[in-house]
Amino acid sequence: MKIKGMRWWVLGLIVLVTIINYLDRNTLGIMWAKIVEDLGLINTEGLSETEFNDLSKKLFRDINMVFMVAYGLSQLFSGKLYDKIGTRKGFTISAIVWGISDLLTSFAGGVKSIAGFRAGLGLGVAGPWPGAVKSNAEWFPQKERAMAQGFFNAGASLGAILAPILIALIYAAVGWKWTFVAIGVLAPLWVVPWLLVNKKGPKEHPWITEEEKEYIVNGQPECKVSNDKGLSWGQLLSRRKSYAVILGRFFLDPIWWMFVTWLPIYLGQKYGMDIKQLATHMWIPYVGAALGSLAGGWVSSHFIHKGRSVGFARKAAILIGAVILLPSLIYVAFVQEPMVAVSVMAVILFGYQFTINNIQTLPGDMYTGKSIGSLAGLGGAAAVLGTILTMVFIPMLTAGDNWTPFFIMGASLVPLSLICVFCFGGKIQHDADRQ
Repeated sequence: MKIKGMRWWVLGLIVLVTIINYLDRNTLGIMWAKIVEDLGLINTEGLSETEFNDLSKKLFRDINMVFMVAYGLSQLFSGKLYDKIGTRKGFTISAIVWGISDLLTSFAGGVKSIAGFRAGLGLGVAGPWPGAVKSNAEWFPQKERAMAQGFFNAGASLGAILAPILIALIYAAVGWKWTFVAIGVLAPLWVVPWLLVNKKGPKEHPWITEEEKEYIVNGQPECKVSNDKGLSWGQLLSRRKSYAVILGRFFLDPIWWMFVTWLPIYLGQKYGMDIKQLATHMWIPYVGAALGSLAGGWVSSHFIHKGRSVGFARKAAILIGAVILLPSLIYVAFVQEPMVAVSVMAVILFGYQFTINNIQTLPGDMYTGKSIGSLAGLGGAAAVLGTILTMVFIPMLTAGDNWTPFFIMGASLVPLSLICVFCFGGKIQHDADRQ
């Protein structure tokens, strides 16, 4: 049996599990207010609403710090793991770990158990990020990789769009405990079609056509490199251009996490939204994110199709996204109307995904094979470190329900990321003697 467009089937399954990934991530934040109430996580006696909100933010931050530490460690080691055992087994392990961890949160009885289950979630959900970069480098010619990465990132955004709607519907029907079960079981179920479809890489897959195999391999400049044993972390860290990814993501990724982690808390505390109201507003910014992922990938690939160098295509797309992102972050800091705020946030996340999509593609442009996942993992770990550092300050910045400094902090990160990409990236190409 031969299937045309086999690479798109593999990518489609990765997009699907990325959607599930973001459903699992969002369960706690969307239902946080109800979980705090039902489990009595905060003693409300003598507290004003503002004081309660400040304590709730600190507690939520502390639990998410545990999640982020686990996520960061997983980003670091998942890249190496995926390089060693391959994307087929890597995605399988990640999906089972995070699905079971989210499901088990239904048994949580207090802060420690919630934090423990979120740590397990963090270990699992991080894997697909270096895994997708590696898979796209294996299954796509270089000129299509940014577009493939765009579809992957759009899957994350689509998951964030669906999360408040699906979680609100399931919560209304069965409560928060069974919502964790219903969402948590999805990732382990996904493993079945993944193992059936993704049997081998493109050079050996029994279902791929000869035409598609030749198209993929001939479009991969790294296939000309015979020695592909991979670079160590030390070797990667000794190379200047690696820091375009590592520091570029260290500064830029916290912006995404500011929204993924804190958007439901922001809308709930600033505008008094409950779970049903979150479902009608929270999805809007992620529509912009999904469109930005696809647009950023398309623009970069379009430049390459027109004969521009890979370096020009990636850097031009990164700059275009940043020009959209920065002024929008500054503007939203002073918006007061909820619908206007979430609409501007859609523009923010459009620009963010336009930019980050191309930064995430850089490991496959700079290195090959067993080095790609490793650099993507280092970049992901740096992104988490940057996120943890910013997360420490968020309860202080937003004390008294003043969220303006929150967005100003995000805006300050954009130029820092750009400086790192352009100063360290140099000429983006594979090194003939890199391995």
